[in-house]
Amino acid sequence: MKDALETVKILAAYDLTKSLRGAAELSGCSHHTVDRLVQARDAGRAPGAVSDRPRVTDAWLPKIEEWVEKSKGRIRADVVHAKLAAMGYRGSDRSTRRAVSQVKEAYRRGNKRVHRPWITEPGAWLQYDFGDGPVIDGVKTVLFVAWLAWSRFRIVIPLRDRTAASVFTALERSFRLLGGAPTYVLTDNEKTVTTLHVAGVPVRNQQTLAFAKHYSIEVLTCQPADPASKGGVESSVKIAKADLVPKDTNLLNEYASFAELEAACTVFMDQVNAREHRTTRRRPVDMLAEEAASLHRVPDTAHTLAYGVGRRVPENMPMVSFENAQYSVPAHLLGAEVFARFHGTGPDAQVVIVHVGAGGPVEVARHALARPGSPAILDAHFPDHQEKVPGDYKPVPRSKAEAEFLGIGAGARTWLLEAAAAGAQRINVKMAEAVALAKIAGTGEVDKALGVAAIHHRFAHGDLASLLNAGGTRTGLRTAAEDKSLTQGTAGWAGLGTTGTREGTR
Repeated sequence: MKDALETVKILAAYDLTKSLRGAAELSGCSHHTVDRLVQARDAGRAPGAVSDRPRVTDAWLPKIEEWVEKSKGRIRADVVHAKLAAMGYRGSDRSTRRAVSQVKEAYRRGNKRVHRPWITEPGAWLQYDFGDGPVIDGVKTVLFVAWLAWSRFRIVIPLRDRTAASVFTALERSFRLLGGAPTYVLTDNEKTVTTLHVAGVPVRNQQTLAFAKHYSIEVLTCQPADPASKGGVESSVKIAKADLVPKDTNLLNEYASFAELEAACTVFMDQVNAREHRTTRRRPVDMLAEEAASLHRVPDTAHTLAYGVGRRVPENMPMVSFENAQYSVPAHLLGAEVFARFHGTGPDAQVVIVHVGAGGPVEVARHALARPGSPAILDAHFPDHQEKVPGDYKPVPRSKAEAEFLGIGAGARTWLLEAAAAGAQRINVKMAEAVALAKIAGTGEVDKALGVAAIHHRFAHGDLASLLNAGGTRTGLRTAAEDKSLTQGTAGWAGLGTTGTREGTR
């Protein structure tokens, strides 16, 4: 077969000589070749094209097409050859493979799905999807990726999980980043949006409907195998994972904390949205400025689903239970409803508690992650609380007699605590005796004596009076000097038993 340049030269030589043999001598080929090329040109066919010749498989093509159609293009050529041979086919397996390949190619062209480009309009569609995020301190994170279809604006928010509270929080934050909410939100058929399918029709989640009503949006789920409608966000997920998840290919270091991952996502959004998009040839951040006029206003207060899981504070204890652990809230929220959700992972994981009042949502508490049985408590949430320590008692009078005794002073209170701890007998009788002595000897003296009795554990009957008397003797004692004493001395007895004494006596 002659190539294109040789074919053109042969035809040009014939046009010059108008002779088959003359053109053959000028071109260096057979005059039969010149004749074939000239006849093909005069017949309107491409010069040098191979003419269709009868094949051994032509008579069997209907049967081959039938088998390919029934198997939807999955039957193998060797199986076709075995079936044809059993039916009297005498051709080679090479011819069979060639025929089956041509029939399959025709089948694929006739049954190929044709995708039409999805043309969006400003402010209409927001798509979101999820990707596996990096592992931080052994905990796997989730990347929430949103894609505004017309402007190609991308949002990436790291999440702890894919629960309804986390997803709705990310959506609410996306609306605020965009400066408005779109008409439609498109996603997959996850449980937070679709509870089940009936006859192929998705049944919406009631929480999702309440969230959509609050923001005046319509949440839709995509059709299976429909890349034309949701391919934009899926492509954004691939790009986000390639740039944010540490791998051997991108040489990224492991994230030390969840806050570090949040900062990396913010930097990624600034980069991709400030870069010219290959389809629109414009920067998404510039197109968002135009599309913002087509977005409707976001409510001033977020829907409660975005705050987390609702919990009712008990009437007598400002604590709420969340994920098998307890967390304190301000005491003025007793009996109120609050919302708790997780934020972050690893050591910096936190539980955020929000209360929605007349003035809107307010974050009332933020705790580190607690363990079951070890509640997270802030002292500021328990005003005027006096911690009760076992064994540390405060005497409180409950009768007139007790009030009179404790009114003596600090010594009386100390005596009562020590006497009770020592198990003293007839304490009430001794307290009445102390009150009576206070009226005689004075409250101060009795209080001092009670303090001394408490220190030295003198709780027997008469010990208080003894201490009072001993204290009075020491304070009022007067002694005379040796020269003024009237007491008889012992000088006369000094010589008793001596010799001189005996003689004088005689």
